[in-house]
Amino acid sequence: MTDRPIRETNVPGLELLGRGKVRDIYALGEDLLLVATDRVSAFDVIMAEPIPDKGKVLTTLAAFWFRLLGPVFPNHLLSTDVDEWEDLPPGAADLLRHRTMRVRRTRPLPVEFVVRGYLTGSGWKEYQEKGSVCGVKLPAGLRHAEKLPEPILTPTTKAEEGHDLPMTFEEVEEILGSETARRAREAALALYTKAHAYALKRRFVIADTKLEFGLLGDKLILIDEAFTPDSSRFWPAAETSPGAKPPSYDKQVLRNWLLESDWDRTPPPPPLPPEVVRATADRYREICRLLSGLTPEGVPAADAKASEEGGNQ
Repeated sequence: MTDRPIRETNVPGLELLGRGKVRDIYALGEDLLLVATDRVSAFDVIMAEPIPDKGKVLTTLAAFWFRLLGPVFPNHLLSTDVDEWEDLPPGAADLLRHRTMRVRRTRPLPVEFVVRGYLTGSGWKEYQEKGSVCGVKLPAGLRHAEKLPEPILTPTTKAEEGHDLPMTFEEVEEILGSETARRAREAALALYTKAHAYALKRRFVIADTKLEFGLLGDKLILIDEAFTPDSSRFWPAAETSPGAKPPSYDKQVLRNWLLESDWDRTPPPPPLPPEVVRATADRYREICRLLSGLTPEGVPAADAKASEEGGNQ
């Protein structure tokens, strides 16, 4: 059953370290609690209306991928079972249940590692103009939604506000050092490759994704979230082919409505119609079920059957 949407959390007895566009971050001992609210942003503006179950979906899917991909590369996930955390303040478990990851505290790298496997979005626009994506030269004649010869890394800055800006890998090396930059690049490409292969078994492709890394001492690990609708572009494999415009399983419904409105993309945003909120929530729940076989609460979905038949890619 869907609970009341949560736009913001306030947990008595826990130290609030900060609020992002979606997550509220608390300290718990030496660990962090990443609490996914139901906030939704578009064009770098947070909407007034929350999306029911969105935070649960993000938590369930991120934890699912962290566990699946742990053998590929280590990550910061410790637990999602709030009822096992004996150091929680009284009453906190009810506020945090199904939407919280307890994670190791790291030193986040000031770079976002974007991996692209298909030609779309801003990359498609640049390719049409320059034949490259974020400075990476690509073969001529590629079409929209076409699978790239191999996945490419297109890192960006990690902006606190506004848009992230493209970076060259040489700039990443200058900031992080060659060894850390190389390890993060190799990890990002390996994680994408494994996740994409799994998604194909569920008849989806991962067109592109954003990954973040942090340092635990001198050990590099995957942090933040991984392969969720907020960090990745999921397309149905059967609708993905060169020249196609596959539907995205994320907040594209909301973005499309905003694009058709007369909003100038500056705060405050316009009120979202109930049908847009409902359709966006349904998309988040659907991709969670189709990819992981789980409900937003993280339990097996009754009608979710894992298909081992690959898509058409």
